[in-house]
Amino acid sequence: MRYCLLLVALIGGPALADRQSFPPVDQADQDPSLVAFRDELLIQVKARDIEAIVAEACPDIYLSHGGGGGPEELRANLVLDPNTLSEEVRGNANALRDQYWTDLENTLSQPGYFDDEGEFWMPHQWQITLPASLDPQLAYFVTGTDVSLRQRPDRTAPILGLISYEIAIIREFQDGADYQRVLLTDGTQGYMHTDFLWPMTGYRAAFVKSDAGNWQLCTFVSGD
Repeated sequence: MRYCLLLVALIGGPALADRQSFPPVDQADQDPSLVAFRDELLIQVKARDIEAIVAEACPDIYLSHGGGGGPEELRANLVLDPNTLSEEVRGNANALRDQYWTDLENTLSQPGYFDDEGEFWMPHQWQITLPASLDPQLAYFVTGTDVSLRQRPDRTAPILGLISYEIAIIREFQDGADYQRVLLTDGTQGYMHTDFLWPMTGYRAAFVKSDAGNWQLCTFVSGD
């Protein structure tokens, strides 16, 4: 099941739509074998056990919209040999590698849901269907309860409202900034702390049960 976010106008109108909240519900408990698989995989990720993680991947694990995928590509992403990078980013290899591991752990730690084919997807907000009129690159999910929407990008600024599990639009994301200027779906604007904003084109992961009945990591990808 996917949730549909209804926007009645293009971004920029005075009122876009009623605001909708999508509280997280983790469906993993419906299958104890999946819970056990996810828990063990997270242990392996925290330990940075590359070979154990690769062994849990599908033979055709999907890792990018342009690459070939597969366990060897996953291993390469986890190792991230600086010699495989262009000169302009080679010096950032350690930071890029650490970020990949962090993204993997964060994604696998999110509540998830079963799709119509029995695949288990994380994070749970990936089941929200954005309208065709909304550029998904501008859409972010508010990941907390009662997150402050402030008048200015400052923790001492007046609070305009408390936001829980909604879609927010960010026209110009500011890398490295503590706060982002956001537009809610009813036209309300303000500033929200970056830590509570998950891009709707961010990483998501899927577990799929093999023909032998074993869960495997079959998707870990970001982008449209």
